[in-house]
Amino acid sequence: MSIIKFVEVARELNIAEGKDYKLREIYINPEHVVFMREDENALRLFNENRLPKNLDKRQRFTRIAVQKGTNGQEFVVVGAPELVEKKLFSEKQLLQG
Repeated sequence: MSIIKFVEVARELNIAEGKDYKLREIYINPEHVVFMREDENALRLFNENRLPKNLDKRQRFTRIAVQKGTNGQEFVVVGAPELVEKKLFSEKQLLQG
């Protein structure tokens, strides 16, 4: 089992700087990923300057759903779905090969 580090787009509780969201590290277990898809809402927030400014203008975002037992949760991470998929599952593919 390996845990993969991503940068999550998270709701900011302290909006004194005029930003609604912040970036923080998150670790995801690939064995619990149920689905991934491009997150257009995060792109809209980025275009509205509601995300931190240190992101590249060409940035894309991915929503990842994880399931553990009967509980599920979704996270939005920085990166295009194809890159997130590669990061999540490349180690597994190498082990199977």
